[in-house]
Amino acid sequence: MAAGGGIDPIHQFEIKPIVGLRPFGLDLSFTNASLLMVIIVAVISIIMIYGSSQRSVVPGRLQSLAEMIYEFVASTVTGVMGKEGMKFFPLVFSLFMFVLASNMLGMVPGSFTVTSHIIVTAAFAFLVIGTVLVYGIVKHGSHFFGLFVPSGVPGWLLPFMVVIEAVSFVSRPISLSLRLFGNMLAGHIALKVFGGFVVALLAGGSLFGYAIAPLPLLLAVALTALEFLVAFLQAYVFAILTCVYLNDALHPGH
Repeated sequence: MAAGGGIDPIHQFEIKPIVGLRPFGLDLSFTNASLLMVIIVAVISIIMIYGSSQRSVVPGRLQSLAEMIYEFVASTVTGVMGKEGMKFFPLVFSLFMFVLASNMLGMVPGSFTVTSHIIVTAAFAFLVIGTVLVYGIVKHGSHFFGLFVPSGVPGWLLPFMVVIEAVSFVSRPISLSLRLFGNMLAGHIALKVFGGFVVALLAGGSLFGYAIAPLPLLLAVALTALEFLVAFLQAYVFAILTCVYLNDALHPGH
């Protein structure tokens, strides 16, 4: 709740330092966001390392989960880029797992949603586009820039098309980061607002408040279920768009 008893849906996104570190005047403090990222990496590592180390003929739950996630991401990569795209599997798998774990752990009450901060999603997006540029130029040389030159375009129209293709390429990391950031931010704000309505109605102590409090409560429950679905879908969308963009590095020609 904000000052004056109002609902403050933005407070949950505040980054708070846990251990202050300021070497040479730089703020390198260990924050609640840093802690959640360490927890996320630890959870992913435990699931995948322990799950893949068992190698039982009849897999247990953790091994089945690890194998299912591996097959899901591998089929996504090969479905978009073909078998040649498996060279990018570690990158796509790491991004998918981190985004998925961040979204899911962010649903835990009192937790922190790392992907609700655009600096995190933008860093991932620019990592993807940077990989496309570096690999494409190293692998294909100047032929990579054919990505910006559509085939079959008349000469007089070509400069305009090159500009459009270049702007489209530059906008990719922006759209990739904003999509994930916007969905997670909006979902958590909505949950906070409707949860605050329930608390405010019950705190009023009136019979009318008690009567209608179940309505925003039911909506909050429905939104929570929807947010879990969105958490998975956004991780999948991020992974599949990553594959689409990386495919341009493998096959830059139109």
